[in-house]
Amino acid sequence: MSRLRRMTAPLVLAVGGGLFAAVPAAEAAPAACDTTSTPYTYVVTYQPGTRASAVDKELAAKCGTKVAYYDRIGVAIAASRNADFQQKIGVYRAYSGSKDVASQGGAAARSLGAVKTLEDTRSVAAAGDLSAQQWDMKAIHVPEANKIFQGSRAVTVGVLDSGIDATHPALRAAVDARSSAGCVTGAPDLSPASWAPTTSDHGTHVAGTIAGKDQAAGFTGIAPGVRLASVKVVNDDGYIFPESAVCGFVWAAEHGFQVTNNSYYVDPGMFFCSREPGDAAAYEAVRRAIEYSTHRGVLNVSAAGNSGFDTTEQTTDPNRPHPVDSSCGILPKAIDGVVTVSSVGYAGTKSSFSNYGEIDVTAPGGDFVQAPPEGAGPSCPLSTTVFGGLYGSKCGTSMASPHVAGVAALLASRFRGAPPWLLTRLLEGEADVVKCASTETECTGPAKNNSYYGHGLVNALDAVR
Repeated sequence: MSRLRRMTAPLVLAVGGGLFAAVPAAEAAPAACDTTSTPYTYVVTYQPGTRASAVDKELAAKCGTKVAYYDRIGVAIAASRNADFQQKIGVYRAYSGSKDVASQGGAAARSLGAVKTLEDTRSVAAAGDLSAQQWDMKAIHVPEANKIFQGSRAVTVGVLDSGIDATHPALRAAVDARSSAGCVTGAPDLSPASWAPTTSDHGTHVAGTIAGKDQAAGFTGIAPGVRLASVKVVNDDGYIFPESAVCGFVWAAEHGFQVTNNSYYVDPGMFFCSREPGDAAAYEAVRRAIEYSTHRGVLNVSAAGNSGFDTTEQTTDPNRPHPVDSSCGILPKAIDGVVTVSSVGYAGTKSSFSNYGEIDVTAPGGDFVQAPPEGAGPSCPLSTTVFGGLYGSKCGTSMASPHVAGVAALLASRFRGAPPWLLTRLLEGEADVVKCASTETECTGPAKNNSYYGHGLVNALDAVR
């Protein structure tokens, strides 16, 4: 009860020399909760450590139901049919990506959408020696590294993506079902169907780059000796909403992952602004989940994005009509401790589509305008697929990021127990320097840390020797 109400009730009045207690004015009954409209899922922030019973009580009073609650970081996932649920909770404490998309008629760009325009997936027959077509692996010295060390089964890499096909011949030995989960709803689901791919083979392609191995086809990833965990955060419409990302990072933190790969940005951004209503809740929820995972020993690797712009100079969000300033960032890469990866093509220069600005390292992601010579493979990196064949090529910073996650897995295998900050230092320190070319007028900074390539091209061989 508020202090004001405690001071004013009950009120005792003197009437005709006697006393009686006046009955307080009846409070208006709360409006009934909506039971028929479309339900939407929200992230809701609390003080970390808030009791679950207190969360349940508030959500029920404000026409919401709990889907999940992560008390360690004070983030609840709630569902509500009420159009005013966010206002009831507070516009700086609650946000729904799915409701935001619906309000725009579904026009918001999907986080994988930019990649899909680049993929041009081309199936490759799994006959012969596919290693001849893996120019991306040669670029970062994976064949030589694999002869020395292929990583440890004690290391798990979480693939936060659209699911991994655990039956694929190059992946079935690597995928750890016990560490895998579906996180699309914001609550972990351990059933195999929840973390298997349904409408996208994006996660399967990423997984093959990290740890795939198919001797019969001559295909190998960077660290085929490590384990993979499929953490599905992409829904069937291609969206990664804040609640899915929160679930994924907390799952990684609490299941002993050493590395995660994040080839996406959180929807329906691209940018989330920490001082904007709604955005503030999403930004804070994802930030807490990432920082929690980092504190628990997880190195998170993220794609820079495929819009071809300097993320530090952007003043508008391509996906939503609001301005972008220093309080805004692309999630998850905007959060401290996340390793951000740009993409290079066959020629070793920045891919035409790759974002740049704040970059830690670079890796092969392909480029249609940097065509390899005949016999060297497709313009886009070759890896495992699901639909239309066992192997195929895709371009994007989504493809560059798992190259870095794979090298990080080799480092984590060599230096067991190394904290994320040390793995980052090793990634950066052992990368091959890529200088800004004279023709790259938008590339700024010194050779060892510039806006296009960061500290340079990751090197798998240096990671193992």
